[in-house]
Amino acid sequence: MSEEPRPVSKRTKRLVFGGIAVFVLSLFLFFSPMLGLVEHKFTYLSYYGPKEPVLVERDGKKVVDTIYAEVPPFSFIDRYGKPFTDNDVKGKIVIADFFFTRCTTICPRMSINMQQLQLKLNDEAYKDVVFLSHTVDPENDTPAVLDAYAKKLEADPSRWKFLTGNAVDIYRMGNTGYLLSALEDTASAEQFVHDGRFVLVDKQRHIRGYYDGTTATGMNALAADLKMLLKEERIKIRDAAKEMEDQAH
Repeated sequence: MSEEPRPVSKRTKRLVFGGIAVFVLSLFLFFSPMLGLVEHKFTYLSYYGPKEPVLVERDGKKVVDTIYAEVPPFSFIDRYGKPFTDNDVKGKIVIADFFFTRCTTICPRMSINMQQLQLKLNDEAYKDVVFLSHTVDPENDTPAVLDAYAKKLEADPSRWKFLTGNAVDIYRMGNTGYLLSALEDTASAEQFVHDGRFVLVDKQRHIRGYYDGTTATGMNALAADLKMLLKEERIKIRDAAKEMEDQAH
């Protein structure tokens, strides 16, 4: 004799319907960005260096805006003995560091990490990214010496630039431009002091991050922030296009 089916309890019904609701909500949250149903707020990278508040007019109202410090113009010499200036990186994202070829402490690790980063970013998505390595020992690091050093690292000459020039200009660029230590120090065993960090600079020449150039952790953080910065640039282009379209109507 077959048993009659037992009625489903209210608690079981609630659990089943609750599970279905959670599943449907998960699908909505997953697909909503693609469908434009939910707008996710984007977190922008920080700005480094001096900041100046200013009053600007927007939509007929005066609001407080911020002017961020910019990396100043520069003029150096590349590994081929040719002039290289800030105009050569106009509209580019810059990853910069300071080193010297005779360095036996942190420079070899920094150079290898920059090399690996260059290889990792060898993709069309990173076509606007350039690497600038400045020597703090320009008397020894002539263009010929830099060229030999760059060849050992298999540096892509179109993306990774090795720069020399007047020592005072280089140190000033490091200390007051990129806000990194770079100087000659006779008290040091290697006669030069320079920062072991890489600096990330956006297309508007604002400093957006510092990263330990001697560790994998620092390189991973730099790669992650670079992706965020590229996304930020795309958002700026999109917003500017939308603003122009709104003004046209």
